[in-house]
Amino acid sequence: MAMFDFGSFDTGEGRLHYAAAGDPSRPLILCLHGFPEYWAAWSGVMAELADAFFLVAPDQRGFNLSFKPKGEEAYRTRNMVADLAALADHLSPDRPFVLAGHDWGASVAYAYAFSHPLRLTHLVIANGAHPVCFQRAILEDEGQRSASQYFHTLRAPGAAARMAQNDFARTMKMLAGFSRTDWLTPESAAGYRAAWAQPGAMEAMLHWYTSSPILVPRPDEPAGDAPLLTVPAERVTVSMPHLVVWGEADEALRPACLGGLDRFAPDLTVKRVAGAGHWILHEKPADVARAIADFVS
Repeated sequence: MAMFDFGSFDTGEGRLHYAAAGDPSRPLILCLHGFPEYWAAWSGVMAELADAFFLVAPDQRGFNLSFKPKGEEAYRTRNMVADLAALADHLSPDRPFVLAGHDWGASVAYAYAFSHPLRLTHLVIANGAHPVCFQRAILEDEGQRSASQYFHTLRAPGAAARMAQNDFARTMKMLAGFSRTDWLTPESAAGYRAAWAQPGAMEAMLHWYTSSPILVPRPDEPAGDAPLLTVPAERVTVSMPHLVVWGEADEALRPACLGGLDRFAPDLTVKRVAGAGHWILHEKPADVARAIADFVS
């Protein structure tokens, strides 16, 4: 089992806390978590790959031990991309690296890949969605629109207080609603509660939802105009080799989210994992690690 080292890096706007595993002389894989997780989302995968790679998983802004700027505007995707760019340039200034993202971490990873194509050798996404494909799926697929209705719960006034009530009971319930959580031991659950209880964390975490341009109509509402669908294709194209590791039992992201992805990723590989859900990093860390190692090598 890999031993983790911990550190922090000042982006110029605030300090990012991170965990690292492996030898820094080996190829870098930067790993981005989603909601409502923190760096430990990737711990199982990192342990599997630490003999061959140098893996770094930051707490993204607003989460756990990283900085938590005030206000919704601070959580626009461009700010998370700037955090990632600063950290990547610190860790690997002269050598392109592998970027991996899950859930909201996938959104940041995609945005970085669009804007910094020469910095990446490979892009890996585990149960996350390309922003245009996700928006189209919400508007056109009944199952995905239904699955995404939780956005309204997390965007509602007072959501942070409600998600924190009764020792974060609603947040724990949401974890279980996205896919099975038999991987969630008492120890790991305590780690999540400690991360969520950091001062200002829940409010900051929810700003990722309130600041997002993703449009989620109610089931009986007209689709409306979605800004993401007007973005020119060349601005949202993945130019490097791209792997998607997809747990087929995901309750939050339905198969429709993969529809049309090949139009934006000319060098695309999709690895489907039967029996795994949204929390594939926890459910099948060895499978995810093997897919990454095979793809990168």
